[in-house]
Amino acid sequence: MSHITPTEWPNTTLVELEGRQIYLVGTAHISQNSVREVEAVISALRPDTVCVELCQTRYDALTDDSRWRKLDIFQVLKQKKALFLMANLALSAYQRRLGEKLGVEPGAELMAGVRKASEVGAKLVLADRDIQITLKRTWANLGFWGRNKILAGLVAGIFGATEELSEDELEKMKDRDTLTEKMKEFAVSHPRVKQPLIDERDLFLISSIREASGDKIVAVVGAGHVPGMLEHLRTTVDRAAISVIPPPGLGSRLAPWLVPALFVGGLIWGIQQRGATEQTLLEMLLAWVVPTSVGAGLGAIAALAHPLTILASILSAPLTTLHPAIAVGMIAAPIEAWKRRPTVADCERIRDDAESLGGWYKNPFLRVLVVFILTNLGASIGVWVGVGKLFGGG
Repeated sequence: MSHITPTEWPNTTLVELEGRQIYLVGTAHISQNSVREVEAVISALRPDTVCVELCQTRYDALTDDSRWRKLDIFQVLKQKKALFLMANLALSAYQRRLGEKLGVEPGAELMAGVRKASEVGAKLVLADRDIQITLKRTWANLGFWGRNKILAGLVAGIFGATEELSEDELEKMKDRDTLTEKMKEFAVSHPRVKQPLIDERDLFLISSIREASGDKIVAVVGAGHVPGMLEHLRTTVDRAAISVIPPPGLGSRLAPWLVPALFVGGLIWGIQQRGATEQTLLEMLLAWVVPTSVGAGLGAIAALAHPLTILASILSAPLTTLHPAIAVGMIAAPIEAWKRRPTVADCERIRDDAESLGGWYKNPFLRVLVVFILTNLGASIGVWVGVGKLFGGG
C-alpha cells in the first residue's frame, strides 16, 4: 500500500476504525486537483468500497444525459416542484459558470470516484441523504420570513447580474469546496437551517461510510464535511430518523390563512370606520382587486408571457391571493405551457439556457417557470399594497 504524505494526497485523511482503513478524500466540487487526487487515491489503494457524496437523485442527474428530455412541465407544476427545479437549475448554472472558468465540470471529482470504483472492481456506495429530503427538512426549518428571503434570493440569482470573479479569486477556488462553503454561508445567515443542511448530512455521510462493507474504504466527500464527519466518527446515527419529512408546524399551517384573515379584517375595519354602504364596499373591493390584478399582470408581462396568460393572471389574482392552497402562478404557468408547449429540443437545452437571463426567456420550458415565479411575486406585492389600502381607508 502506498504511504500517504501531504505532498502526494494533501486532502486525504486516513481513519483506523475497528480494524478497517477509511480514507476520507476531502474535495472541492469544482477542482481539477480534486479530480486528480481522487483518481490517484483509488488507483493506488484499490479499495473494497468507494463511497461518494451523492444520493440516487443526484447520481441520476450526473449520469443520465437524457433526463431533461423526459421532463414534463405539467407534471412539474402538478407535483409542486417548480421552485425546487428553479433552485436546482440556478445552483447548477452557478456551478457550471465557475466550472467553465476553472476548466472542470461540476461534480467531476464525484464522477471520477464512480468511474475509478468500476475500474478497480470496488463496490460503489451512494452515501448522502436524498437531496429532496434535505431540502424539505431545510424548508420546514425556515419559517415564513426565511422562506420569503430564500425566494427573493432565488429571483435575484436568476435575474441579477452575473458575478464576475477576478483571476486571483478563481485561482483560490481551485482547491476550495465552493458548494459547501456557500451552504455554510447560507447557514450563518439562516441559523435554523444549519442542522438539516450541514450537521445532519455530516452524520448521515459518516454513518453510511461506517456501515459500508470491506476492510479498505475510500470516501469522496466535500472538504467542508470532513471536520464534522471526524467529530462524529463514533456517534450512533439513526439515519431513518433524520430522513423523515417533518409535518408542518402550527405556524406553517396557519400562514396560508394570514392573507384571507387580513382581507376580512380589513373589510371589518373599513365598515366600522366608514359604515356599511355600497360605496364603501365597492371601494374596499377595488382596493384589493386593483393592486393584486395589476401586480400579477405586471409579473406576467415581465415574464413576456402569452396574452392569454397575462389576462388569466389579472383575472385570477384577486381570488387566488385569498385561497390558502392556490397561487396565481398555479393558474398562469399551466396556461403558458399550454399556449407555448415546450418541445423535447427545448428540454434538452435547459442546462445551457439556464446559464443566462436571456436563456430563461428564450427557452419555453424555462419561461413557464419564470411566469410561475414572477406572477406569484407580483401578486404578493399587490397583496401588501391591498392590505395597506384596506386598513388605511382605501
